[in-house]
Amino acid sequence: MKARFTWWCLLPLLLSTAAAQAQIQTNPVQADDAQVNVVQGPQVMGELFEYSTGGETYQGYLARNVSDKTPRPAVLVVHEWWGLNDYARTRADQLAALGFVALAVDMYGQGQVATHPDEAGAFSKQVMQDWPAARARLEAAMAKLSEHPAVADTGMAAIGYCFGGGIVMNMALSGMPIEAAISFHGSPTQAVKNPQAFEGGVQIHNGAEDPLVKREALMSMARALQAQGAEVKVVNYPGATHGFTSPESDEAAAEFGLPLGYDAAADAASWQAALLALDEALND
Repeated sequence: MKARFTWWCLLPLLLSTAAAQAQIQTNPVQADDAQVNVVQGPQVMGELFEYSTGGETYQGYLARNVSDKTPRPAVLVVHEWWGLNDYARTRADQLAALGFVALAVDMYGQGQVATHPDEAGAFSKQVMQDWPAARARLEAAMAKLSEHPAVADTGMAAIGYCFGGGIVMNMALSGMPIEAAISFHGSPTQAVKNPQAFEGGVQIHNGAEDPLVKREALMSMARALQAQGAEVKVVNYPGATHGFTSPESDEAAAEFGLPLGYDAAADAASWQAALLALDEALND
């Protein structure tokens, strides 16, 4: 099923989605002369989520609203080249607060996290050079996630950042069973050698001033996805560079001399668009 993305009137729909999904509880409290309703928001909890393939164990992070007893759609969150760190966990928590079950996957095994760009580059390169193995890791995570009692049988989606953005684009290009693939400042490297049909929606959020993502490569990936049946939307954010969604980008840029930078406006706009896409793909 193709997801059709609308790019206006985002905020009202997102607010209604949050209200509908969050399993809100209302408790009457007496206050002076009037009765006041106290609303309890979502109770998000995260936990270790292990899965195995190829003799290796992977340590993901599962976030969900434990106050909500109704099964909800699942979203995979694929980390940056640093590995499954606090940033990916935070995004999973945010999705859980909005009514999804979010799994931040571990693409490196044993929860490994890089502390230097050289190490991160080596980790990510190893994954991208062996797409069948990468796909097997994702399939193992999805298979176990689908068995969780909190997960609804309504399909899954995937979002990813930088390296993770490249992963989710390749997930779509290889025809994996997801309803939507959403990339934030993702690397458009085509790791899939034999593209397969994909009828879901693909959003690619890109910094217009990103020196690490070449326009030719980005357009090549978009065309390849369209050729397989995907409905593709590329959004370029003026003035934004690589890593524009992460507040930690400025610190990493200063420490390692990388062309990174946080852009609050681009972060907010891309996140709202992604939530709308997830809502349309998984909750219609």
